[in-house]
Amino acid sequence: MLIGRVVGSLVADQKDPKLLGSKLLVVQQLDIEARETSGYVIAADSVGAGEGEVVLYATGSSARNTHATEGKPIDATIMAIVDTWDVHGVTRFQKDTALPVTSW
Repeated sequence: MLIGRVVGSLVADQKDPKLLGSKLLVVQQLDIEARETSGYVIAADSVGAGEGEVVLYATGSSARNTHATEGKPIDATIMAIVDTWDVHGVTRFQKDTALPVTSW
């Protein structure tokens, strides 16, 4: 699994019929210290994530292992919304705060 922040959405009027009803979001990958990286992915949302939320996502064949994405041509899926994120006993992110925690 990877961690990222939802930074936008993607709308496609013309798409494979298996993608009908799939919400597609733009996710920017975060590093272990909750800093944005240069990596982006378009991910199908299986948990109701919204813009600005920190999420866990999977890529590759693992992305098709949720009820919402099974049998669909999906290469990335959001599978969790992060509430808190600790590394080595230090909180790196806390949901409902304006910014990632930076007191490390």
